[in-house]
Amino acid sequence: MAEKVLIIGGGPAGLSAAIYAAREGFEPLVIAGFNAGGQLLLTTVVENFPAFPNGVNGPDIISLMRKQAEKFGARFIDTNVSAVDLDSRPFKVTTDDKTYEAHSLIIATGANAKMLGLDSETRFMGKGVSSCATCDGPFFKGKNVIVVGGGDTAMEDSLFLTKFAESVTIIHRRDSFRASKIMQERVLKNPKVKVLWNMEVLEILGNSKVTGIRLKNNKTNEESELECDGVFVAIGYSPNTEAFKGKLKTDELGYLATKDEVLTEIEGVYVAGDVSDRFYRQAATASGSGVKAALHVREYLMKMEK
Repeated sequence: MAEKVLIIGGGPAGLSAAIYAAREGFEPLVIAGFNAGGQLLLTTVVENFPAFPNGVNGPDIISLMRKQAEKFGARFIDTNVSAVDLDSRPFKVTTDDKTYEAHSLIIATGANAKMLGLDSETRFMGKGVSSCATCDGPFFKGKNVIVVGGGDTAMEDSLFLTKFAESVTIIHRRDSFRASKIMQERVLKNPKVKVLWNMEVLEILGNSKVTGIRLKNNKTNEESELECDGVFVAIGYSPNTEAFKGKLKTDELGYLATKDEVLTEIEGVYVAGDVSDRFYRQAATASGSGVKAALHVREYLMKMEK
């Protein structure tokens, strides 16, 4: 028997959609993924999610939202989706061991921040290493921080961090930025920002928290160390769209393309959260788009019944 609503993804977008769909009595099936929770699982203290004036741990937000969805009748499977068939109705969604059918589909698979791939980077994640300046910048008031990258994301993060940090040093492996000209100009004119060209991060240093980085000049191969209080990795994001390639339209960066925020070109298929949002990338905005997707599903299913 086909599900009324099937949601792919267990982050704030998918969970918000699940809460709303469950309260409508649709008993949604959520295929949450092996790493259910998305970027919030890598976030320690979250201070900008509504209703938590003292802050809250990222994993705790996910746990509470999931319990709320289950309370209203949502069901969860912690596995990954390997393929989808959107040409037939009901839609078909395949995991490692089973194929599910659904009359409506909400895709909320999120996006992963691209990282440097260092063991020390993983070790200090949440202890001075971050991939979200807008999330963690306020924790670095009066501190000296590093931003790694050379695109618009790095420029935007650097400028944002100057509101809090004493100094911002951009580490870039080339001798020029890839960012738009206007963003480069804003960064280079800011007195709080310094740029180290042709440099690569070899290791993040520290004990219980970040105290510095070890660098290599890729022109001279000379190595050096630089003291800092935090490292922000800003080399872009990769949307989790592998299962939907060739099935749904994407933009030039691979994010799922939408009209009116959550609608796709296929009626009955909706998108929510960072898998289509290349600008905001916040838990609260992802949650809001999940709500919008669920409300669209309600209208769609009511039309089907008629």
